[in-house]
Amino acid sequence: MHENDISYLIRQAAYQVHVALGPGLLESAYEAALMHELRLAGLRVQSQVALPMVYKDIALEVGYRLDLLVEDKVIVELKTVDTVLDIHHMQLLTYLRLSGHRLGLLINFNVPLIKAGIYRKVNGLTDQ
Repeated sequence: MHENDISYLIRQAAYQVHVALGPGLLESAYEAALMHELRLAGLRVQSQVALPMVYKDIALEVGYRLDLLVEDKVIVELKTVDTVLDIHHMQLLTYLRLSGHRLGLLINFNVPLIKAGIYRKVNGLTDQ
């Protein structure tokens, strides 16, 4: 399945979670609910995936964790903040670069409408 197709399913699942739970909960609650929705959709989902940092050809385990990795292709970084900051966008772009993945979604559940809280980031992704 192409990353774009996976992204569509993730956005649908995020919508379902947001409609059911609304804003104002902890990030961990949305993570658990989103994982459940994605698995119901038939997708493979891993949570809190370790991401080592490679520095001068040495992999260093420095505690970076991907919130969700869907189908081993799409990184999902979850937030529950009043305002998504530039550093949140940069964090996801760095995770994409360090992992070699091509697509990531930054999803902030602390918004009145979920479509306003979803940001797509790419790292060399094509439409093919």
